[in-house]
Amino acid sequence: MSITTHGLRVKTGSHAWRVAIELLSSMRFAISLLTVICIASVIGTVLKQHEPSNNYVNQFGPFWSQVFDTLSLPAVYSAWWFLLILAFLVTSTSLCIARSAPKIFADLKVYKEDMRAQSLKAFGHRAQSVMAGTPEHAAARVGQALAGAGWKVKLQRRETPAGEGWMVAAKAGAANKFGYIAAHSAIVLVCIGGLLDGDLVVRAQTWFNGKSIYKGGGMLADVAPEHRLSPRNPTFRGNLMVAEGTQSSTAILAQSDGVLLQDLPFAIELKKFIVEYYSTGMPKLFASDIVIHDRETGRQTPARVEVNHPASYKGIEIYQSSFDDGGSTVQLKAVPLTPGVKPFEIEGVIGGSSELTRGGEGGEKMTLEYTALRVINVENFGAGAGAPVDVRKVDLRGAIDARLGAGNKTVTHRELRNVGPSISYKLRDAAGQAREFHNYMLPVDMGDGAVPAFLLGMRENPADSFRYLRIPADEAGSMDTFLRLRAGILDAATRDEAVRRYAARAVDPARPELAQQLAASASKALALFAGEPADAASATPRGGLQAIADFMESNVPEAERGRASEVLIRILNGVLFELVQMTQQRAGAQPLDTSEKTQAFMTQAVLSLSDAQIYPAPMAFQLANFTQVQASVFQVARAPGRNIVYLGCLFLILGVFAMLYVRERRLWVWMAPHAQGTEATMALSSNRQTLDVDREFEQLKTKLIGAKETP
Repeated sequence: MSITTHGLRVKTGSHAWRVAIELLSSMRFAISLLTVICIASVIGTVLKQHEPSNNYVNQFGPFWSQVFDTLSLPAVYSAWWFLLILAFLVTSTSLCIARSAPKIFADLKVYKEDMRAQSLKAFGHRAQSVMAGTPEHAAARVGQALAGAGWKVKLQRRETPAGEGWMVAAKAGAANKFGYIAAHSAIVLVCIGGLLDGDLVVRAQTWFNGKSIYKGGGMLADVAPEHRLSPRNPTFRGNLMVAEGTQSSTAILAQSDGVLLQDLPFAIELKKFIVEYYSTGMPKLFASDIVIHDRETGRQTPARVEVNHPASYKGIEIYQSSFDDGGSTVQLKAVPLTPGVKPFEIEGVIGGSSELTRGGEGGEKMTLEYTALRVINVENFGAGAGAPVDVRKVDLRGAIDARLGAGNKTVTHRELRNVGPSISYKLRDAAGQAREFHNYMLPVDMGDGAVPAFLLGMRENPADSFRYLRIPADEAGSMDTFLRLRAGILDAATRDEAVRRYAARAVDPARPELAQQLAASASKALALFAGEPADAASATPRGGLQAIADFMESNVPEAERGRASEVLIRILNGVLFELVQMTQQRAGAQPLDTSEKTQAFMTQAVLSLSDAQIYPAPMAFQLANFTQVQASVFQVARAPGRNIVYLGCLFLILGVFAMLYVRERRLWVWMAPHAQGTEATMALSSNRQTLDVDREFEQLKTKLIGAKETP
């Protein structure tokens, strides 16, 4: 029997009804649905599911995010059309099985022993031979040989004009037909299991059981019962975050337009969260030591949850999904970067916020939002691939070896270092606009002789990379020297005193007119660098090296700019050195020496002072101290369809192997009377023509009827 692709052909009803039934039960329709399911699954794998809508807008733009939302692609596995296609696929495949299974089972009982002797000569695999003995004895001998080889055999006696003849009909490989049923049943089982473990049951409760999606905020305990699912909910999958030393019994089920709360029959208490890191800074192991508190009996059950090693309680699996901050306490120190801002300290909790007022009562309102604390930050300080190459040091053999060998071999130099804790926060103005900042607690040694620097990162958009302001660290490993220099350059009287000292030190006292000219040039350069406008016509003052460059472009001829810039920068560096010595003296600190380390500090300080002019906030917050509290993110799931899916996978494996590796064969041997004994005509058919079939037929015809093998 051959498996057809057409569907059930109903003989009653209207033409449209008969066509619909035939299409729905056809194999081609089921394959088309399966293809659509596969494409949708690929989309659900590539596109992150259940993300906030703003993330899709930032990544794909407003147009495509609206298209995705219309098609429910951010929640493709719970989309109505996906569930509808699954339901149709289950129905179509079930009808295919119902249409083909009776024919398959009926065909398993048929040996086709009524095959005409003349028809055997039309087969591709056929052979003839003359055997000793009567047809009855020859048929019995052939039948016993086939039965001993695992074939199922049936003998048929026929009367012919020449006398009594016997037909030997045998078959093998019937499991190939069971493979068809098993493979198609696997599709039905997997789809049913997917429907049971998907959002269908949860959505049904929102449609028929009075439950609704929660779109607000606040405490979980304050959410109304109509947004909560019963602990007896037969299937769900949600997330649960528990901080160290606390417990929780409510999971969050993310929906496309909000959340649903799933009450659990137990509470999870996190005793300790354990995390280990690779040398690259990536987590190697994170596990949770928990205690499960039964809400009915009060029983406490300790357990340990690791990645790929879940805990189970009352049919609910508890998986280690991720980890987060559980409300760490941080102490920040404000670093003033604009005039009028005084240093202060503030405390907060990660996930919380603090209100700030610039300039005292009635000033600009800002909100400081504490977003993240990272205790470990591993960065790569190895040489980049784009570093210049000295052609005199090129090693041809080494270059060839670097490009040959194992695919995982790398010649990239990696120097991984933990640069210490960092704090991430947002400053939100009164209009609601926010900038994100990421500052390291400790100075970072960038290597190559550079002075260690504090990195103050900022970005306007979550999709952008952080841009860092580098503030050089002094001998004590602090920002104090730079901040005193920054405060001094913003004070006009301090600048004038530094200019006077620089002119007196750089010029012979016998030439006061030269000292006055140098002081005027130095005062002008320092004022421009500090951010004062070049003239009254300047609308917006600009500071830093860019202000000096703009001034020279407007006032110095192009042919003289190179020499003038060198002189002006030399004067600026000299005045800034005097300025830093003055601020050190006033603070009672040690003056800087004239070593190479001091020169490196001053070089970085000049660049940092220039970049600080465009820093978008009046202050930066440095992490002064913290108390870390870790939290574990669990995924809790009750999945009754899991075993059904496992059974479907087993059926699929068996079915595929049966269809691919089991060949269905049928063999006929006609025994007719002959003058020298018995004339045997043999034929073999198979559902797949392979070299193995050819080899088997050659062996059978020699063994059964004594025919010679084909050379």
